[in-house]
Order: sequence, then C-alpha cells, then structure tokens
Amino acid sequence: MAEKQQIGTIEHFFPKISVAVVALKEPLKVGDNICIEGQGQSFTQKVDSMQIEHEKLEEAKAGQMVGMKVAHPVKKGDLVFKVTENE
Repeated sequence: MAEKQQIGTIEHFFPKISVAVVALKEPLKVGDNICIEGQGQSFTQKVDSMQIEHEKLEEAKAGQMVGMKVAHPVKKGDLVFKVTENE
C-alpha cells in the first residue's frame, strides 16, 4: 500500500523542455517517487534529477524552488506528493 504526503506545488511549467518548477514544502531527493495531481489528471514518476539555477543537486530542502523533468504536462497550482511504499 502506498502512502502520499504533499510536498509542494507546481509554480511554472516549460513545455518545450518538459520541466516543472516545484515550490517545496518538504525535502525531496533524487530517486524519490512523486505523484503530481491537478486538472483532473494525475501521474506518478521517479525524480531522475533536480536543479536550482542550472546547478544539479541530489537533495532539496523545504522552502526551495527546484526544476525537474516531468513525464507529462503540468499546470501552475498542481499538487506534488511524495509516494512511499509501506510494507
């Protein structure tokens, strides 16, 4: 059974490069699974990489704005959840 915790919201989306800017309320690491929900759609993906001001990072803290590749288009205000699998 998977558990979801809201960790942030989408602030901006760059459609040509499929990158979303996420305002984080909680920490996030490369390798975490996230779910993005909004406008009647949702999808889950793994965080492959994150950047702040074109600098790659492995871990982002609450309060930071990070850019990340997303599998599908998203919109400002969409909710970002961290998904963890419970044994």
